[in-house]
Amino acid sequence: MLMACTPLAQNGRDDIRERRLDMVERQIRERGVTDERVLDVLRAVPRERFVPEEAAPHAYDDTPLAIGFGQTISQPYIVAYMTEVLGVEPTHRVLEIGTGSGYQAAILGLLAREVYTVEIVPGLARAASALLRELGYSNVSVREGDGYAGWAEHAPFDRIIVTAAPDEIPRPLIDQLAPAGRLVIPVGSQGDTQWITIVERTPAGVVERRTIPVQFVPFTRGKPG
Repeated sequence: MLMACTPLAQNGRDDIRERRLDMVERQIRERGVTDERVLDVLRAVPRERFVPEEAAPHAYDDTPLAIGFGQTISQPYIVAYMTEVLGVEPTHRVLEIGTGSGYQAAILGLLAREVYTVEIVPGLARAASALLRELGYSNVSVREGDGYAGWAEHAPFDRIIVTAAPDEIPRPLIDQLAPAGRLVIPVGSQGDTQWITIVERTPAGVVERRTIPVQFVPFTRGKPG
């Protein structure tokens, strides 16, 4: 039997929704992200579910948050920016390297046909997979493993996004791009300026360009710890 929602619980949900809508307007749209599909998805995905309980009150702050295991969930603007420049279409198959808590994968799941996401930290991979299933993202597949090699069994991918920073772009990810495919990745050493880099496979070959400076956790290879 369904229980009636108490006024206190309803007020809490309404407050969270208002904070989510405010985040989209003030932190994201006003800073230049204008793709309405991306904005709609950010309004829909409950970011508070993808952070530790103690961090939930700060889920819609304009800041990255720790999610355990030395990893973070990126600030909302960076998630929105990378999603917009990725240019996901409803027919696309997308690969994500660095599942983290699953927030970016959830956003991609509402934009793409299929999402494959790889996380090297076992605890994060298991938790993200369970949460994504609980929330109904049935088109998102999570695998624990080293993302440097991508996910060859499901390649080629129309879009690839990486949420940790390597010193240089992993060649297997470029090789797994479909024709006209696009890869969005932060590149640079820790302590130095990292840049969001967009890689596109064109008829003339692979083209790279840098866009904005960022700071991401390092790209991890092999089994952590």
